[in-house]
Amino acid sequence: MGRLLFLIFLVVPIIEIGIFIVIGQTIGLWLTLGGVVLTALLGSYIIRIQGVSLIREIQSLMGVGALPARQLVEGVMLAIAGALLLTPGYFTDFLGFCLLVPMVRDIIYNELKKRVSVRAGFGTSNGGNDFYTGPDDERPGRASDHSKRGDPDVIDLEDENWR
Repeated sequence: MGRLLFLIFLVVPIIEIGIFIVIGQTIGLWLTLGGVVLTALLGSYIIRIQGVSLIREIQSLMGVGALPARQLVEGVMLAIAGALLLTPGYFTDFLGFCLLVPMVRDIIYNELKKRVSVRAGFGTSNGGNDFYTGPDDERPGRASDHSKRGDPDVIDLEDENWR
């Protein structure tokens, strides 16, 4: 992992410098710099719109007791896109704008989903709003729950003790 990061921090600036030289020779210094500022402003605006929409979607899913795993991953991707767009350079702007395309985020999410497992299943006494995504008859806290009583890492509270 360290070698990969080293390679990224070495290669990306070299690519950015090369692109700046080529674009600067083609359209001039001020238009090149103006383009960098314009892409940062445009990207910030798009991220703001998509971010607000994503926050509303997360809130609505949490309101019905669903785990917004996909939306949280998309939120991280939007944050990365924002960092890339605010970093001066056309290559990083290209990568940032790619992350703003929902289809690209879908592809990345599906690849991550193959490699990462997100499991949630904890019981609460707040009317079932416990982010459990499995079958209702296997919901934690139900009679069919095979709880880990006796496990020193688990604190199992009764309903009257939950606040």
